[in-house]
Amino acid sequence: MTQNNTGAPSLNLFFETTNAYQRTAVLQAAVDLELFTAIAEGANTADAAAKRCKASQKGIRVLCDSLTIMGFLTKNAGGYALTADSALFLDKRSPAYVGGSLEFLLDSTLMENFKDLASVVRKGGPVIHEQGTVEPDHPVWVKFARGMAPLMAMPSEIFAGLLTSGTKDKWKVMDIAAGHGLYGIAIAKQNPNAHIYAVDWAAVLAVAEENAAATGISDRFHKITGSAFDVEFGSDFDLVLLPNFLHHFDIATCTKLLMKVHKALKPGGRVAILEFVPNEDRVTPALPAMFSLMMLSGTPSGDAYTYAQIESMLKAAGFKDSSLHPMPPTMFTAVVAKK
Repeated sequence: MTQNNTGAPSLNLFFETTNAYQRTAVLQAAVDLELFTAIAEGANTADAAAKRCKASQKGIRVLCDSLTIMGFLTKNAGGYALTADSALFLDKRSPAYVGGSLEFLLDSTLMENFKDLASVVRKGGPVIHEQGTVEPDHPVWVKFARGMAPLMAMPSEIFAGLLTSGTKDKWKVMDIAAGHGLYGIAIAKQNPNAHIYAVDWAAVLAVAEENAAATGISDRFHKITGSAFDVEFGSDFDLVLLPNFLHHFDIATCTKLLMKVHKALKPGGRVAILEFVPNEDRVTPALPAMFSLMMLSGTPSGDAYTYAQIESMLKAAGFKDSSLHPMPPTMFTAVVAKK
């Protein structure tokens, strides 16, 4: 087994991993009960939180202690308190609240193939609903669009800042697999002369359209409804965004799409890819590297691609001058190339 800090064999990692489902359930329960919000409002003892959450005192005590052990709460003689991260991300009153993302992240569509991962590994892809999340017009993407937007607010602004650099040039921008639309919207916010053409399924684009209206850019937000592989893109785009899309498909399919993007760009136009990009060792950084497992279980042929692989796809599609741009503190990396 793994060794602890003293160098002696330890079963800690084995039991922590075996019981990891309990940690997920603890977080889900706390979000469902609005426990973090209750504590933020001042219901910071088990008795007070139980009343606020309409739950048993014992249940809340055990749940709060579990959250303290996990690092979401702190505890002292006066009761419980939120950590800085919990206060920012898990209090429903916070503009950065991400509790709603659990509806997507813990959706049965994403989790069901993990119940028999050995079969997935044997096959090399999902065994339940073999097309996984790339099935046409899959309803999970509406959950993604609604639930994941708060998580994407910071990455979208960093991504837009990297690409716009203060420009006010008239831009025609395509946002492929737009989802919530935040990446294109962030471009439009930072460049008042940018028009955004969002590509996605109709039900998903309805969410992006709501977000565009809320941001005040409806007059510069346009829809291209359907699959990015099938719809007509048009031409003369200055910039094409590909946020978190290529990882769903194999290299040949990605390259074919990039060729289509290349054709849609004006000379000198750019494609901007946002991805989970592992290092060449494919085990670091941890979160981007582990994303390969999600793609193994949820798509027929997707993967987390290294920069060398993405660069190779871009070259095969006719792009040049590709560059890698880490985006701390997020887990994402941008890759930008020119036509």
